[in-house]
Amino acid sequence: MKIKAANITINVQDMVRSISFYEGLGLSLTNRWENYYALLSAPGIQIGLHPTTKNHLKADSGNVSIGFTTDNFEEVKSELRKLAIPVTERLEEGGAFLHFSDPDGTALYFIEPRW
Repeated sequence: MKIKAANITINVQDMVRSISFYEGLGLSLTNRWENYYALLSAPGIQIGLHPTTKNHLKADSGNVSIGFTTDNFEEVKSELRKLAIPVTERLEEGGAFLHFSDPDGTALYFIEPRW
């Protein structure tokens, strides 16, 4: 078996709001199939957005979180602040983290690694 490509699909309530949110984080809209599915990309990751009803949406992302690496932590903090995204900062041996959620509760983070 050979895998050609992969992505993580997130169920969302509002496609327009979610596309805007992820574009604000620096992902680029690769393709959109009306209101059925959207694919966004950043180096090393593709995220699919799939609409769902509130009844089928979990309150959080369960055991999944999506991480993005940065080499300019202060710039990312500033951009998240400008986007009015609540952030929890954490510092540990592996690096500095900025934890936050997307509009539907999916756990996300930026890390400035120490490796």
